[in-house]
Amino acid sequence: MKNLRWWVITLVALATVINYIDRQSLSVLWPFMGKEIYPEKTDAELKEVYGIISIVFLFAYAFGQALFGKIFDWVGTRIGFVLSIGIWSLATILHAFAQGILTFSIFRAILGVSEAGNWPGAAKSNAEWFPTRERALAQGIFNSGAAIGGIISIPLIAYLALFFSWQAIFVIVGCTGLLWLIPWLIVVKSPPGSHPWITEEERQYILTGQKNEVKNADGSIQAEYLPTTKQLLSHKQSWGVIIATAAIDPIWWLFIVWIPTYLVEVYQMDVKGLAIYGWVPYVGAMLGAWFGGLLAQNRLKAGWSVNKTRKLVISLGCLIMLPALLLLADPANEVAAVLIMATILFGFQTSIGNVQTLPSDLFSGKTVGTLSGFAGMAAKLAAGLLIYLVPQLTADGNYTVVFVIGACLAFIVMASIWFLCPKVEPVKPKS
Repeated sequence: MKNLRWWVITLVALATVINYIDRQSLSVLWPFMGKEIYPEKTDAELKEVYGIISIVFLFAYAFGQALFGKIFDWVGTRIGFVLSIGIWSLATILHAFAQGILTFSIFRAILGVSEAGNWPGAAKSNAEWFPTRERALAQGIFNSGAAIGGIISIPLIAYLALFFSWQAIFVIVGCTGLLWLIPWLIVVKSPPGSHPWITEEERQYILTGQKNEVKNADGSIQAEYLPTTKQLLSHKQSWGVIIATAAIDPIWWLFIVWIPTYLVEVYQMDVKGLAIYGWVPYVGAMLGAWFGGLLAQNRLKAGWSVNKTRKLVISLGCLIMLPALLLLADPANEVAAVLIMATILFGFQTSIGNVQTLPSDLFSGKTVGTLSGFAGMAAKLAAGLLIYLVPQLTADGNYTVVFVIGACLAFIVMASIWFLCPKVEPVKPKS
């Protein structure tokens, strides 16, 4: 089977589409179903309830990133994805039986832990199935699944809400993830080194192009460095990855969680209005994911070093986000607002794909999943803090302070990459 690696990353991207449809269902439905569940609460009180449920999800997601980083290193990508998507699909179905803040929080916690596995799993499958020069593009394809999920989920859920109860919608989207397991188990039988369907040419292309080789002073190849967790965290490059991920991720979650509420609150949109406008920002995200991956691949093929390429693309994405976040403080109308959001998410996805490849650029083997998991955990804790603050910072319906915080975070991403990762190359053990 030719080009098997692209089939694998396509399935991972499809899992990400499903992941985002599952998690976005609540954010799209909440402005309307919340009033059904809590008819006595005001809009501000409903926003606080939704904020609490979202924080529970993010903290569970943070724990799940570290947990599933280890799980994927222990059981491999094939079984790791089965566990992750199988559990999160069942958790989505359980939402249909939620009756209040406690049961929603329990089911969102299960969903958060299990959905978190998608990211360290994708980073690990990328490291296994792609040579270094193609990893940013593969990561961009995977990340575009998140954007496509955002594009699809808002109009899809809004459309389904016209015909089905919110309980039925959770059951429908949950079953979709269980169906994904069928092609995954058929196609991904084992890693490329032992997969029975892969051509010998592709196997050699993958395996010879992904080794993180470190040369000694005499030119000899140093043995592969597989640090313990303590040794891993002793390197400033690891903290550069963790801090950059923790700074950039809250920008994404700010929009993932609050776009529907923002549009309903600021522009008084109904469910049809969300279906018309709510998907636009994710088009920018999809284009940014492809752009960031293709730009990195183009520069590497042109002979640029991994260090120069990663820093250029990450910095470019941040420089796109910075002014756009400040502009969003005072958009002229809802059309301008969603177009500026699309620009922000374009910049975000341009950067994030290359941020997420850094663990495999700096380390190898089982260390990749572990570092990706720690970075993801830090990112979700930071995102949870921002999500917690949003209801307080926007109590008067003004989101300016939140967007200024987002601009500051974009600056921190650049600073952490430039100062804590002085050179993006395989890390050597300390003397």
